[in-house]
Amino acid sequence: MFPLHRGRRLRKNQSIRSLVSETTLSPSDFMFPMFIAEGENVNVEIPSMPGIFRRSIDLTVEEVKELFTLGIRAVNIYVKVDESLKDNTGKEAWNPNGLMQQAIKAIKNACPEMIVMPDVALDPYSIYGHDGIIKNGDIENDSTVEALVKMAVSHAEAGADFVAPSDMMDGRVLRLRQGLDAAGFTNVGIMSYSAKYASAFYGPFRDALDSAPKENERVVAEPVEVPKDKKTYQMDYANRIEAIKEAVWDAEEGADMVMVKPGIAYLDIVREVKNAVNIPVTVFHVSGEYAMIKAAAEKGWLDHDKIMMEQLMCIKRAGASLISTYFAKEAAILLNSSK
Repeated sequence: MFPLHRGRRLRKNQSIRSLVSETTLSPSDFMFPMFIAEGENVNVEIPSMPGIFRRSIDLTVEEVKELFTLGIRAVNIYVKVDESLKDNTGKEAWNPNGLMQQAIKAIKNACPEMIVMPDVALDPYSIYGHDGIIKNGDIENDSTVEALVKMAVSHAEAGADFVAPSDMMDGRVLRLRQGLDAAGFTNVGIMSYSAKYASAFYGPFRDALDSAPKENERVVAEPVEVPKDKKTYQMDYANRIEAIKEAVWDAEEGADMVMVKPGIAYLDIVREVKNAVNIPVTVFHVSGEYAMIKAAAEKGWLDHDKIMMEQLMCIKRAGASLISTYFAKEAAILLNSSK
């Protein structure tokens, strides 16, 4: 009889397709990245990211409460730091009364069950827009790691559930784990940006935080040679084996989760990392990927909701345990409405 196998039997109608679906999405699969600004009642839309805002802490707290009612259980938070607080050391990053520390406290006080994962990197605090301390024209690895430990401990003191190092310095996961443990925060987890590529997809994010690499605009006593990009620490997008190595190293150093960033253009890396480690894999569906869908949908070239859900499903199918995405709220609303 021809053909003996008929795959279409399992595609005959939606009921059958739902029975055999290999991958599912729920709001608890998502983490929502949030941008926090100084002040009160501040709600400024980011032009390159329609629907995403820089909010003051008071409005951020209200948004977090709404996210929790939708079933979203994690937020990844970033702060826009005043220019007057930036320097080459990043010391504002571990100010116990800094914007990030205040935000963590406020969110945890208002919504204790929401998992808060603050970003750990110096670029929002750097006058040069880099993720570390510049010395002799390079990002100095070990002194940067020391600064990151101070930053992470201050986040833990404020109430963070996880710290999320996005800097790509060598050895920072081990030092963060040691530093957190020594400070008594053995239960604070580490979600490491393990395979973070030097990608052009980050453009809108850098608009949101004014964190793109730049020349020093202030008068300084000694001229500083500033790397023009982040390629000496973020990964070459031509490489695959390197991503596996980085993820394995981070797991061995004590990471509780590892991350691949960006998302949809790197699904081969997601699967490779998923196969290589025995801890959860997070994927960051980044700002440029978000902006592309928004722009194409606005032109009428793509169906916004269908493309959004297809990309998120594909990221989950590739091996993501958690998806950090600017679509988290919209996708959660859509999923809840379909129940």
